[in-house]
Amino acid sequence: MPHATPSPITAPARVVFIGAGPGAADLITVRGARRLALAEVVLFDALSDPALRDLAPTARWVDVGKRGFGHATGQAAINALLLDACRLHHHVVRLKGGDPSVFGRLEEELETLRAHGISCEVVPGVSAALAAAADTQRPLTRRGTGRSVSLTTAMTHLGALQASRTADTEVFYMAGRQLAELSDKLLEAGWPADAPASVVSRAGWPDMLATDHNVATLADATATHAHRPAVVTVGAGAAPVGVARAAADAAIALQDPIA
Repeated sequence: MPHATPSPITAPARVVFIGAGPGAADLITVRGARRLALAEVVLFDALSDPALRDLAPTARWVDVGKRGFGHATGQAAINALLLDACRLHHHVVRLKGGDPSVFGRLEEELETLRAHGISCEVVPGVSAALAAAADTQRPLTRRGTGRSVSLTTAMTHLGALQASRTADTEVFYMAGRQLAELSDKLLEAGWPADAPASVVSRAGWPDMLATDHNVATLADATATHAHRPAVVTVGAGAAPVGVARAAADAAIALQDPIA
């Protein structure tokens, strides 16, 4: 039998991409909560807090989560589900963990919707790097020592591990299962063995865990953070505040002995 042709999208559907934050439901923004409350259908990620359902109790919730090294809904399937939802509903929400624009595959979904003339809005959220910095009270930027920040996925789309030294603070997403390999790659990229490194798993959740290391000892964190989504911060933003401030003051004094 021939395949049925999908019905065209004729209703004035609108898709709102909402960043739910990386953890507890109360990290969603006020705007995000208001847009979510209007939803008729919500396509949500794996890391979304189930408590967010209370903000849209009458909506239909569809799990399209991607879980690292486990079950994942393919991107093509998610795109198709978005279009299907737009054929049936006016108010569609795509609820993403963290911030939609940071490793959220936002580009592919926007392209699909725009190709079908569907209006979109993006509501920013708290990304895991920012939540980890807040949980550990370690600013990603520091006066005198941390003027640049890089956000990187540890794994490429081909499954290869990569690391770099392109900023004063480097934050690696999805790195929790390759800490020993990441340590080796960081050393190859030119990071000093004693450069500070921080591992935070389940940032933004009440059961957040954080451990301190240096680049050479990152593998020591493997057991503590096993089976938990983790971010790894390396460089200026990984150092405790007092230590980083002392280093910055020393550097300034060397540049200007009279100061």
